[in-house]
Amino acid sequence: MTMTMTSLAAGRTVADRSVTGRAGLASCDWSALGTQVRLVVTEPSAMVEARAELERRLDLLDRTCSRFRPDSELRRLDDRRGAPVPVSPLLAELVQVGLRAARLTDGDVDPTVGRAMEAIGYDRTFALVAAQGPGMRIVAGPVPGWRGINLDAERGLLTVPAGVIVDLGATAKAWAADDAAAALAERFGCGVLVSLGGDLAVAGSAPADGWSVRVQDAVGHPDQAPPGPTAMIALHSGGLATSSVTARRWVRGGDAMHHVIDPRTGMPARTPWRTVSVAAASCVDANTASTSAIVRGEAAPGMLRRHHLPARLVTVEGTVTTVAGWPAES
Repeated sequence: MTMTMTSLAAGRTVADRSVTGRAGLASCDWSALGTQVRLVVTEPSAMVEARAELERRLDLLDRTCSRFRPDSELRRLDDRRGAPVPVSPLLAELVQVGLRAARLTDGDVDPTVGRAMEAIGYDRTFALVAAQGPGMRIVAGPVPGWRGINLDAERGLLTVPAGVIVDLGATAKAWAADDAAAALAERFGCGVLVSLGGDLAVAGSAPADGWSVRVQDAVGHPDQAPPGPTAMIALHSGGLATSSVTARRWVRGGDAMHHVIDPRTGMPARTPWRTVSVAAASCVDANTASTSAIVRGEAAPGMLRRHHLPARLVTVEGTVTTVAGWPAES
């Protein structure tokens, strides 16, 4: 896996619930893509236009690659699986990002997990997935595998094998954070932080002491007191991602399910980690590494050390392990 790290240092939290300014920063929060969105800029006067642009980009992403919208470009490919299909430059880019993640992780992060996701009950927007339900008959087995997808990027043609449902959820969201942060920083000439759930990217000129981020083990608003252990870090460039088996979790017939699939079994990954947070040169690389770490289980700390990726891993019991220069717990 070839991923580069970004430096981290201790910092202070800067967080606002609405469009306000604090110490030269403005931030805004809303919901999109089934997750919490946070936008922070170092130029408060740019916030209104910056938010409108980010909302436009997220809407386009949803219309392009949502697994839950029958009218999305990705789902419209269903009727032509097995044949080359012309796709938009955006979908081609997102597929390319997903295939790269699979290649770098030796298949830990595989975009062909869509049918496995549906088989375990994640077949609709997560807000509509029942927290409790009866048992299901699941035929477990390896997912079809990313090598079966053929993308001719030059001609804009995508071939997905018959029977394969593509899920670009994690990598697409991370790519969107990277792309939006860079575009907004260039357009408005200021520092920008974009957070989409557990995926965060920064671009432009960072605050003097870095972008202060609170990493926690439970989903919640940055302004609210977090349950469980937390860490405060300062991000100066690149991206940060947290993968978790607790954030999107449901029960079927007494069996706990979560959304991180082990492609080798087609079932939720059996892992000692409840959350893994990674900092890298981009949010995509951070997300790729954090998801791979969940799947790799006990081998994850060694993998992250070898690639010099600062990371924080929390076990199901709450024990925290940090590697590759991640700051000490606050």
